[in-house]
Amino acid sequence: MLLVYTHNITPRLKYVFKHVCTRVLGFEVSFTTKVEEFIAHDSLKISYTKQQLSNEFFIKSHEILYDQGLNDIEINVQPWKQTKCFFFNGEKSAIPFDIFAASFYLLSRYEEYLPHVKDDFGRFLATESIAFKHNFLHQPVVDIWAYKFRDALKTQFPDFEFPERTYSVKPIIDVPSPYHFKLKGVMRSFGGSLKDLFKFEFKSFYNRFIVIFGLKHDPYDTFKYIINKQKQSKFKFLFFFLIGDFSTYDKSINPNKRKFVSLIKHVADYCEVGLKTSFFALDNFSILKKEKLKMEDIINTTLKASRQSFSKLNLPESYRNLIELEVLEDYTMGYVNQIGFRAGSCTPFFFYDLDYEIQTPLKIHSYHIMDYVLLKHHSLLDKIKTLNEVISEVKQVNGEFIPVFHNYTFSDIERWKGFKELFNIILESGHEKSM
Repeated sequence: MLLVYTHNITPRLKYVFKHVCTRVLGFEVSFTTKVEEFIAHDSLKISYTKQQLSNEFFIKSHEILYDQGLNDIEINVQPWKQTKCFFFNGEKSAIPFDIFAASFYLLSRYEEYLPHVKDDFGRFLATESIAFKHNFLHQPVVDIWAYKFRDALKTQFPDFEFPERTYSVKPIIDVPSPYHFKLKGVMRSFGGSLKDLFKFEFKSFYNRFIVIFGLKHDPYDTFKYIINKQKQSKFKFLFFFLIGDFSTYDKSINPNKRKFVSLIKHVADYCEVGLKTSFFALDNFSILKKEKLKMEDIINTTLKASRQSFSKLNLPESYRNLIELEVLEDYTMGYVNQIGFRAGSCTPFFFYDLDYEIQTPLKIHSYHIMDYVLLKHHSLLDKIKTLNEVISEVKQVNGEFIPVFHNYTFSDIERWKGFKELFNIILESGHEKSM
């Protein structure tokens, strides 16, 4: 166990030390404000305060972990060997940056509470983030900093046995609509047919009818293929089904249709199932509650995980609503159009409410790549290269890699050619040795 001496034990300090030390590095941490207790401790120990006591392992503290609310904080990002960091703390510290303050800034999503430009859907843009602006979005810097901290501790405490964690994969399958043509109802099918004709998309018009009449397999119905992949993999897949009402933004199947319910139940027999909340549930608690109860009725168990429609988050309201409904995990944190680590970590972390200054019970699983972003690359080789780069970053810190694919990603539709191979690379990466 690591003992931390500090002049003030705050909720922020406890939160970030437990993430870095316990969740990333695997050892327990406790805190004291008593010098005598610190001196008497005969194992791992550091002082985290303004002034060094003697010649102990010392990290000079930044004020952010002792603040409350939001303040105007000066961020000066600097190189640190193969990565970057901020909150430089001088030569007396055992490590040159206050990694705990910097980690808190990223994990709490401090910057997303500050004034920023949003996209057309009201989402926080990757280009607005400190990580993008200073070119470290592609690295799980919080985990990298944690390992640097561990290496420094190893030098000071060579006899301590540090635990090792293993790289893992958590594949996400997003299902905004389970079928392209099936179960859409008469009016939607008729409207879709007219749309095909007006756009001269005669192939789509033809395919729509032969699928509806059962003469061809629906291209979005890839569930048998995915379940077979699940049976072969040691990593549990997590499906998110949209069951909200039809709207401008959400065009799934009516959740009261028996075949759709049967599909969700069938998938739940093999994989974990969560709720993909509808666009209007983001700002409407009663709609969110209705969708949660509906999904629990379908899967016949307590809903454990959610993913917000369009990867949109309204902090802190989106997460507070989930907490009130006792949803324990969320998989929305990430960027649709950029690869990387929105919260700086590839280790699940708890949502810290900056308004109430508390660690909440909601665990955030930040995703690192979405299938859509790989469409920027025209060749399969470029897609593979990009995918392997992000996998490598996670492997170097033995983290949890979370990719988001969709059910239609595994179809035979032209733009998704080669994505089955990409998914195989992801699954196989967990059977190879970490770096």
